[in-house]
Amino acid sequence: MAEKIQRIKGTNDIIPGEIEQWQQLEQVIQTVMTRFAYREIRTPLFERTELFARGVGEDTDIVSKEMYTFTDKGGTSLTLRPELTASVVRSYIQNNFQQTSPTVKLWYQGSIFRQERPQKGRFRQFHQFGAEAIGSPYPETDVEIISLFWEILIQLGVSDSVTLKINSVGDEESRNAYRDALRAFLKPGLSELSETSQRRFQTNPLRILDSKDPQDKELTRDAPRLLDYLNDSSAQHYRTVLSLLESLDIPFQQDDRLVRGLDYYTHTAFEFTSDALGAQDAVCGGGRYDGLIGDLGGSDTPAIGWAAGTERLLLVMEALGKKVSEPALDCYLAVLGEAQRPVAFNLLREWRAAGLSCDTDLQRRSLKAQLREANRQNARFVVILGESEREKSMVQIKFMDTGEQTEMSFDAALKKMMDTQ
Repeated sequence: MAEKIQRIKGTNDIIPGEIEQWQQLEQVIQTVMTRFAYREIRTPLFERTELFARGVGEDTDIVSKEMYTFTDKGGTSLTLRPELTASVVRSYIQNNFQQTSPTVKLWYQGSIFRQERPQKGRFRQFHQFGAEAIGSPYPETDVEIISLFWEILIQLGVSDSVTLKINSVGDEESRNAYRDALRAFLKPGLSELSETSQRRFQTNPLRILDSKDPQDKELTRDAPRLLDYLNDSSAQHYRTVLSLLESLDIPFQQDDRLVRGLDYYTHTAFEFTSDALGAQDAVCGGGRYDGLIGDLGGSDTPAIGWAAGTERLLLVMEALGKKVSEPALDCYLAVLGEAQRPVAFNLLREWRAAGLSCDTDLQRRSLKAQLREANRQNARFVVILGESEREKSMVQIKFMDTGEQTEMSFDAALKKMMDTQ
């Protein structure tokens, strides 16, 4: 036998029995996005490497360690997208979205690629969905984008098990003042920090607060708070965000260490976490990125957004017992004899067009085997078409919940199945 080819490490098949959970989640996402007047955008799976290097940040783990990058035949460096905000911003600039409306509200879903160690809820090809509100600098936009994800959690029935953590990283002036204070605090113990954090000490010391290294966490435990270095405008922006969240009864926790893992954030930064996930507890993360569009060649434009891990959220739903059952089949048409097949296929076409989910045997098996298959698919009805039934334009219809079986005309059988949907 030929050697079996296995899927690539860190990838996953989404198979029947699982895909129904994805479809349920995707339906909720689409419904809520439409209610909030966000419109879907779909961007390419790969972009020029420069987009992510400039947009995400050279010093981030994503760019320095995790990207799938290759050179095409024309010598251009391309990268499978490791996140979607930079791609959406590139599209916003390239397609002149700013000419359509002062505020552009977009949402997306799709595959993401990062070469990292596979673990629970984290793969090398995984999926995200997210939203971006581009054009408004005001705190009410921050609150709308947060409430958008909160509403998705409510519709999924998992909001009670998810925590919103929030912080402000301020504007550039505030961050510059904080960087100086943080460097002064860290300098005496600089040599004890991890190698990565020592490198970031000069390039972006705020990222040290985001380190997962236990020694780094201990050394930064008493670090100064970023909130104490916000200038008046940044502090007022953040106060308004928190006030509006309270007015909407959206619970939150102030997290002084929350700076997010990407370089482009300004002002509001936030995460939604769940204890149902264990150590890797983040479900969604986002924040304001007022400088990114200008950094990528567009006009200076304020914006805010978030991205959520589809697999992560599905794990939360599973842990809380929010899984949907596999769909039941409306009708299984058991066909006895080859002469009946033209009539059977016409009946299937009519019933499917009426909105019923229908299946039939494609293996020319016995009636007993076909009934077993109908049971396996949890069919509500089994309709039996043999030679005598075909000659009378009738079928035998069996009610699987009661075991009752009766003969009906083609039209009567369709009406009975439709009436009990």
